[in-house]
Amino acid sequence: MTDGTNPLKVGQTLLKTDRPVGIVGYGAYVPRYRLPGAEVARVWTGGTGGSPIKEKAVAGLDEDVITMSIEAAQNALARAGIDPRLIRAVWVGSESHPYAVKPSSTIVAESIGAAPNIQAADWEFACKAGSEAMQAGLGFVGSGMGQYVLAIGMDTAQGRPGDALEYTAAAGGAAYILGPADESLALYQGSYSYVTDTPDFWRRAHEHYPSHGDRFTGEPAYFQHTLSASQRLMEMMGTTAQDYTWAVFHQPNVKFPQRAAKMLGFSDAQIEPGLLSGVVGNVYAGSCLLGLTATLDVAQPGDRILMVSYGSGAGSDAFDLVVTDRILERRDRAPHTQEYVARRTEVDYAIYTRYRGKLLTD
Repeated sequence: MTDGTNPLKVGQTLLKTDRPVGIVGYGAYVPRYRLPGAEVARVWTGGTGGSPIKEKAVAGLDEDVITMSIEAAQNALARAGIDPRLIRAVWVGSESHPYAVKPSSTIVAESIGAAPNIQAADWEFACKAGSEAMQAGLGFVGSGMGQYVLAIGMDTAQGRPGDALEYTAAAGGAAYILGPADESLALYQGSYSYVTDTPDFWRRAHEHYPSHGDRFTGEPAYFQHTLSASQRLMEMMGTTAQDYTWAVFHQPNVKFPQRAAKMLGFSDAQIEPGLLSGVVGNVYAGSCLLGLTATLDVAQPGDRILMVSYGSGAGSDAFDLVVTDRILERRDRAPHTQEYVARRTEVDYAIYTRYRGKLLTD
């Protein structure tokens, strides 16, 4: 273990705040509409080939990253029980911000009553934009620059019609209010970030849909970064998989996080509460953050949680958290994540095409 002054290797240091920080409140949001994977297969492969997930969440005509972020933020505020004017930064991580030039964060801050005396910014790093905002928020609060930070990971991710992404690219995410340890329902123990220039997934300016490197997105992209960040954090914390009650990984599909967990020594039971991609799809910037909300919904005081994000391009953030007694009094102040999962209205491919603006007429 290292405190950052005696690194295991050059540059390999534990990220630790100057003062204790934790999660004061959290909130999820998932749209009610669901597109079955079988429906995508019916349209593009005649029903052959199967689907990597059962179904995915689809944003409605009146939903986007901003509206969904507001919903999740209100849930986080309900659990935190704080005045939104005490928040000193609002950060929204996404790869599908509704405006190319105009921040999502200022609209969210205004809508929840946090403006104007705050810092606001939009974050981008593919699927780990949300955990990147969380990582920065921990530093912001941990350095004493502010009492509370709101960090959000939210997406209405796009997939080219007929592309493999169309089966999994979904909508939803989560919001976290980070604040003082003595108010937290989960305490931050330490974190570690690992990044390389791995071009597994990208979208150039003016293109409607992202491109990807097919199998290259698994090896060396997802697994190299997820495993490296996890292993190095646990090495520095002096822990193994058996020291954690729960683990949450980024979920581009069901098989990737299951395989990563197994390679790290985690059981299916340890990842089961947060494994949501099979029924809501990959919500990109909100993927592991959404999984963490579902895990916190069932966690007990003293439970230890490993959360590891992944973002194409590429990198992973790994976090070590310990749940406190405050989880019991705050958990039921807002809807549980599984309530959003269960609240579903199935749509066919035609409705999905209309809702997501895939039928272009110009």
